[in-house]
Amino acid sequence: MTNSYGFPGNQRYQTRGVRNVIDAAVDNRRQGKNVMRTMFKMAITATLAMVLLGMGFVSRANAQCAGSGSFKVGGIQQQSWEGAPPFGTASFLQVANHTGGGADIVGFWKVKFISEGNAGIPDGTVLDNAFVQWHSDGTEMMNSSRAPVTQSFCMGVWQKIGRSSYQLNHFALTFDTSNNFVGPAQVQEDVTLDKKADQYTGTFKTDFYDPSGNVLLEVMGNITAIRITVNTTTQQVL
Repeated sequence: MTNSYGFPGNQRYQTRGVRNVIDAAVDNRRQGKNVMRTMFKMAITATLAMVLLGMGFVSRANAQCAGSGSFKVGGIQQQSWEGAPPFGTASFLQVANHTGGGADIVGFWKVKFISEGNAGIPDGTVLDNAFVQWHSDGTEMMNSSRAPVTQSFCMGVWQKIGRSSYQLNHFALTFDTSNNFVGPAQVQEDVTLDKKADQYTGTFKTDFYDPSGNVLLEVMGNITAIRITVNTTTQQVL
C-alpha cells in the first residue's frame, strides 16, 4: 500500500520518527543557547558591577588627594592615603628635577671638546662634538663624533667633588682606519654645572697610549655642554 506521495506506509512512519528526533535536537540546541545567553548576561552584569565599584573607589581617592593639599607647584610630594599602607610609605620622583642619584649632572648632554694649549692644534678647534649620558649610578657613556672605525663609543665613572662640581675618569679603546688596535685612551674631566643645571663647563685632558702603556699623545682643552631634554630640537645640538 502506498500513500499519495508514493512512499510505502512503513517508510512514511519512519520518516516522521526521524523528523521528531531532529525537532527534539533543535529544541535542545535552542535551550542550550538560551542557557548560554543567560550565563553571558550574568557575567556582563557582574563585570559591570565591578567596574562601577572600582570607579567609586577611584573617585573617592581622587577627591581625597585633591582636597588634602598634598600637591605643590613644581613637584609631586608623598601622598597620604586612608588606612595604613601595606608596603610602607611611598614617594614620587619628578624626573624633570634632574636629581637622580642626588646629583644634578645626571641626564643627557651635548658636549663640545675645544682645543687649548696644544702644539700643532689651533686654540678654539672643536676636537669632538659628542652625545654624553651621565647615569645616576656613577657611570657615564659617550657617543663621540669620531669615525666609528676608530672607536666612537667609550665609558667612564664620575664622582661629585663639590656643590656643583664633578670629576670624570673615562676610558676608550682606539683603532686606526685600517681596524688596527692603537691602544687605550684616558679622558679626565673637571666640570661645573651652572645654577639652572642645564649647562656645564670645565676642562679635559686626554692621553693616548700604545698597547704597552706608553704615551703617544696628550691633548687638552675646555668643555662646554648643554642639557638635552624632550623639547630639544636637532638644530640645537648641531
